Amino acid sequence: MKRAIVAAMALAAVSGSALAADDNVRGFYLGGGVGNFNLDIDRVDQLDDAIGRLNDDDTAWKVFAGYRINPYLAVEGAYVDFGRPSDTFDADGTSGDFSAHLSGFSPQLIGILPVGPVELSGKVGVYFTDIDLRADIDDPLDPDFDSNTSEENFMYGVGVGATFLEHLNAKLEYEWIDLGAEKGNSLWATGTWRF
Repeated sequence: MKRAIVAAMALAAVSGSALAADDNVRGFYLGGGVGNFNLDIDRVDQLDDAIGRLNDDDTAWKVFAGYRINPYLAVEGAYVDFGRPSDTFDADGTSGDFSAHLSGFSPQLIGILPVGPVELSGKVGVYFTDIDLRADIDDPLDPDFDSNTSEENFMYGVGVGATFLEHLNAKLEYEWIDLGAEKGNSLWATGTWRF
């Protein structure tokens, strides 16, 4: 019985080592991901009287490339499309439809902590974001609203992932984006190929 327990423990250790083994702890990588982006806006400039608060989410996607400097540090650049969160509103006698489209580029610094067969990560960066806000107001006395701005927004996030077949890294990530008065956060499932 003791031999069976020792053999099972040895097999588990070897399996964990095989999963954790990653000869690609430095070098270039490419990846992509799909996620869910949530946008929370308290007030829309120029429409404060009509729109109180909007909170909606949409499917987001991103592609990225990076360089892993060592097992603990990487730099990355990502193009992200946060989708088009939208909602309807009915406030102060005015109703209509509202949508926000956010997309942009983000350089990021990623810290990595290998823990057995998984890697924990934390990231900080900046989103250079194009924000397109649109409101179709049904009240004929109020004009429709269309605003397109560019902003630089601080972001940070955490993640957990594992590498399979020495090259394929699968990861779950959660990111927060500082949009000033607005709030944004996203949950991602990503895949990365390490060369």
